[in-house]
Amino acid sequence: MVCIMRDFDYLGEGEVYLDGACQSLRPRPVIDAINDYYVEHNSCGERVKYKWGLITDEKVEETRELVLKYLGLKSKKYTVSFTLNTTYGINLLLNQLKPDYFSKIMTSEIEHNSPFLATMAFSERTSVPREVMARNDDGTITVSDYDFADAVVVVNCASNFDGRKLSNLSELVKAVHNAGGIIIIDAAQAMAHSVDVLKGIEVDAICFSAHKLYAPSLGVIVWRDELVDKMNVGFVGGGMVDDVQLDSYALSSEGKEHRYTRFEAGLQAWGEIIGLGAALKWLNGLSKNDWRNFEHNYKDLYEFLSKSDKVHLVNNEANPTMSFYVEGLDSHLLGAALSRENIMARTGYFCVHYYLDHVLGLPPLMRFSLGLHNRPEDIDIVKNVMEKILK
Repeated sequence: MVCIMRDFDYLGEGEVYLDGACQSLRPRPVIDAINDYYVEHNSCGERVKYKWGLITDEKVEETRELVLKYLGLKSKKYTVSFTLNTTYGINLLLNQLKPDYFSKIMTSEIEHNSPFLATMAFSERTSVPREVMARNDDGTITVSDYDFADAVVVVNCASNFDGRKLSNLSELVKAVHNAGGIIIIDAAQAMAHSVDVLKGIEVDAICFSAHKLYAPSLGVIVWRDELVDKMNVGFVGGGMVDDVQLDSYALSSEGKEHRYTRFEAGLQAWGEIIGLGAALKWLNGLSKNDWRNFEHNYKDLYEFLSKSDKVHLVNNEANPTMSFYVEGLDSHLLGAALSRENIMARTGYFCVHYYLDHVLGLPPLMRFSLGLHNRPEDIDIVKNVMEKILK
């Protein structure tokens, strides 16, 4: 625990950050890795032969390998490409899928606007019907309720408002693949604290945001190589080609060695990619005690909130991400009141307008989303302040 707190030594006394579901804080090793890139080998990756560029290439390749290892996937089947964020990655995939291969596109009711809107746009653009599936209170999908024949399925494996997991993901993947469909996973909320829900499961693509994984602002697509057969290349530019004629070009991604370039048009965020590698090394180096302390913190806060008759939790169980509203109190006013006490938390519908507002009919919510940077004294501060407000 002491080691973790040293990595977040820039947090001031009494400052409580509870917005990790939006973006996590970055530990010192990640900040140092980015700083080292800019002051020791600032260079373009995959384009130059001088020493700085070779160092950058080595570290970027290492990050690709670390991502696959973290997800329990093999490089002989999967490729890692870097983008802007989860939203960009999902849209990049859907905008290049060949609609003739698919009979429908499916998502679920508890999705972030990233897949929810992107699937809507795909349906409008291609005239492929769209279907919205129900999610159970535990986050699962009742697979037998749906026909996945030749479907594109785009769903999260952990919710961004209560953390519920798609714990029957393997069952869903099997059903989709047996029916000739493909499945794309929004893993933005799973990667930091719930990677177990998708580790080793061979979906067709995984999109996530590094900035929710104790890393810099960056997007990642991990995709099954076979997916290219069902895609057109429609977003092209520098770094993607081996040759260009007057009216034609040869893509680098035709070979396995440079297949990642299929989704990497233009210059990449080399420093941020290297920062992601540092974040994964940092996470891999945490002890069981570090994770036990983290679990104790979020369970302690959840238990406190669940005991109040005035607090209405969306969660069905304890999770690092918890959303609620306080009876008779506007959540935005609550957020402002907490801010005056140096407690930073998110209010609103968290880009899940359809489900939280129109399905559940809830008022704007308060969300506490904890991270590994949180100290036991943070939880005590929040409990003391909330206790005063509730009284």
